[in-house]
Amino acid sequence: MRHYETVYIINPNLADEACEEIVAKFSTLVENNKGVVTKIDEWGKRDLAYDVQKYNKGYYVLMQFCGEPGITVEIHRQLGLDDNILKSQTIQLSQDADPEALKAEAEAEKAEKTGEETDTRAAQEEEEKDDE
Repeated sequence: MRHYETVYIINPNLADEACEEIVAKFSTLVENNKGVVTKIDEWGKRDLAYDVQKYNKGYYVLMQFCGEPGITVEIHRQLGLDDNILKSQTIQLSQDADPEALKAEAEAEKAEKTGEETDTRAAQEEEEKDDE
């Protein structure tokens, strides 16, 4: 299977529930086309470098997945048809990838990131106690 990465920008005026539905829609699309989603990273609302469809902000989503070569055609088509998607881009990361290994790597990275946030919060709380 090939390993791909897609970044798409959702209309920033949508409610959080609507954004979650769109993310779920494209995850399901990958799975329905015999692909495997290895990582979804929602970056949230950010400023755009330039106005896109009269918007200066957008809700960014990064999705990594594995699939056969034809999967990107359908994803690109569906992203283009959805009026709530401002822009999207898909790139191929590798020719031959193991989806299970990539999923495990993404989960380990997420756990490590969560652990770092916990350590940072504990350090901040200790500093606040020391200041008092």
